[in-house]
Amino acid sequence: MRVIPGAVLGWDMSAALAMARALGIDPLIAAELLPEIEAVMVRMLNEQMEGSRDG
Repeated sequence: MRVIPGAVLGWDMSAALAMARALGIDPLIAAELLPEIEAVMVRMLNEQMEGSRDG
């Protein structure tokens, strides 16, 4: 995961693809789906961090 102070920028896709491969997930399917999943998770993590900062 790439993080700057106060925000998540994205995932380490090499690590995510390696994890998918280790779990037996087809790398082509993982490469197709991971960017969409990453976008949602990054948005949610940043919203959660923003909420915890605001109190």
